[in-house]
Amino acid sequence: MHSRNTAFLRTSLIALGLFGTFAAHADDLNTPAKREIAMELVSSAENTSLDWRAQYAYIEDIKDGRGYTAGLVGFTSADDDMLALVTLYDTAEPGNVLSKYIPALTFLSKHNSGSHQGLDPTFKKDWITAAADPVFQAAQDQTLNEQYFNPALSQATTDGLGILGQFIYYDAYVMHGPGNGTHSFGGIRKAALANAKTPAQGGDETTYLNAFLDARRALMLKEPDHKDNVDRIDTEQRAFLKAGNLNLDTPLRWTVNEGDFSIP
Repeated sequence: MHSRNTAFLRTSLIALGLFGTFAAHADDLNTPAKREIAMELVSSAENTSLDWRAQYAYIEDIKDGRGYTAGLVGFTSADDDMLALVTLYDTAEPGNVLSKYIPALTFLSKHNSGSHQGLDPTFKKDWITAAADPVFQAAQDQTLNEQYFNPALSQATTDGLGILGQFIYYDAYVMHGPGNGTHSFGGIRKAALANAKTPAQGGDETTYLNAFLDARRALMLKEPDHKDNVDRIDTEQRAFLKAGNLNLDTPLRWTVNEGDFSIP
């Protein structure tokens, strides 16, 4: 039987997972309709599907040196985001089906290892089982918010970007992760700033976003794991930008992974 505090945490986690932790404003990506668009756009590029909710159960080793990639935005066993997620789930629901993997995930994260040591042969099956639990789904939502969505939205707001720009930042966070290294979101932003000013600095928004997409595309072409996915820039984000759709207004039509998608 769960303690009163644990039960309260489970309820709170589900509420936070459903509604996020970044206050929504009428002109930002965290309003329910715009957030839904963002989730569908990322899912189309990552999973060739608009059904982002089906990705709670996704898990595979995509042979990129990061071990298992799983969940809504590809949490990885070699990095700390999967560890943070499973730890959060264990805090809300102690002794769950994934709790026993925390020591292995701690080791793998510490050594940035793509090994399956301590995970195989049951981790994939147990992840899929956990994905049916609303508490684990909420933990995925919350980890996504804390590590990707909220930081991207915060930086975009600081830079004076509208909803399309906020999404462009979020998608970059999902693929490249936080940080200031050359291959991270911060490195891409730094490269863009070398060629254009943000709106907050008095620059033109479209000019700056083109500079950001140019910097990201150049980086992706140098990365074996990402060089074949530049269509998420060329025929998705850049297409919206060329159309002047800075507010991500529907209807939206785009092509990614050789598939045509639309949101009416």
